[in-house]
Amino acid sequence: MNHYVKLARKSSVYLLATIGAFALLLFISGLILDLRSFDETKGGYEPPFENFTGEPINFNELDQSAEGIVGRGYTVNILLNCTTGMVTFEFFKLRFDVLTVSERAIAVHKPQDACIKRGFDPQFLS
Repeated sequence: MNHYVKLARKSSVYLLATIGAFALLLFISGLILDLRSFDETKGGYEPPFENFTGEPINFNELDQSAEGIVGRGYTVNILLNCTTGMVTFEFFKLRFDVLTVSERAIAVHKPQDACIKRGFDPQFLS
């Protein structure tokens, strides 16, 4: 009987470890997909930030929050505060301020226009 209990415990540990590893792999895959879709443009890194390739962020496809605009991802939500220009990552209701909108982002993606269109008063225009 003792042998079967040990075997059951060992099998349970392997099963739970496999499930945990699979869940971690799914989470990391979702995080990579979220971060890669954050900015799909390339180039135009020097003023006047022209000659970039790729599509700028389509803010019309994103949700609105009390503070601004929210891009919902597989694992992380990306929030733009339409007043301060702070970009925040949200994971299970935990928020991490990452960066403020850059001059390039203002020129290429035009988040200030999207914020004004939604009724906000952006203070990050320059």
